[in-house]
Amino acid sequence: MLARLGTDPIISVPSGNFGNLTAGLIAKRIGLPVRRFVAATNVNDVVPAYLRSGVYEPRPSVRTVANAMDVGAPSNFERMRALYDDDIDRMRQDVMGAAYTDEQVIGAIGRMHKENGYLLDPHGAIAWLGLQEALGADRDAVGVFLATAHPAKFREVVEPAIGAPVALPSALAEALARPRHSIRLAASYPALLDLVRPQPKA
Repeated sequence: MLARLGTDPIISVPSGNFGNLTAGLIAKRIGLPVRRFVAATNVNDVVPAYLRSGVYEPRPSVRTVANAMDVGAPSNFERMRALYDDDIDRMRQDVMGAAYTDEQVIGAIGRMHKENGYLLDPHGAIAWLGLQEALGADRDAVGVFLATAHPAKFREVVEPAIGAPVALPSALAEALARPRHSIRLAASYPALLDLVRPQPKA
């Protein structure tokens, strides 16, 4: 797909614990044709702040509408720093940071749906916002943004943003319609082993 773009793209990655972005940087290191990445996140913006200031200050996470990205001390960031031998100037050549508020995210979901008929989840909306910012600063570039979840997972956020219901995918609807099964388990490792260990055949 990247080859069909005709030029090395900017790729905007919704980032919480930064595992996908770290994988992308490794792929770039071994030959993936990418101009640069956008580390797009919510107000838990310790990595964009580091890219601006050069100071890494992890902190307690803040709850947002993009809850899988609510990480104030992303463990994969240490891997990113190791890839660049802790040289922030080298990292800045490959990574641009961007962070957005809940209001910006909800607004982006509504605009994208109204203008393009495309339904974003909150994480994808953050990546889309990051890509727009990157393309605004690099006019001759093309870009790709990543989305990591179905919008139906965030109906309480997406439906008010677009003013319409979000249909569940059929596989998810069928799964939710099935009866739930639960097993009460003692809070001990032996109890867990007994649950997951294969039972001998009779």
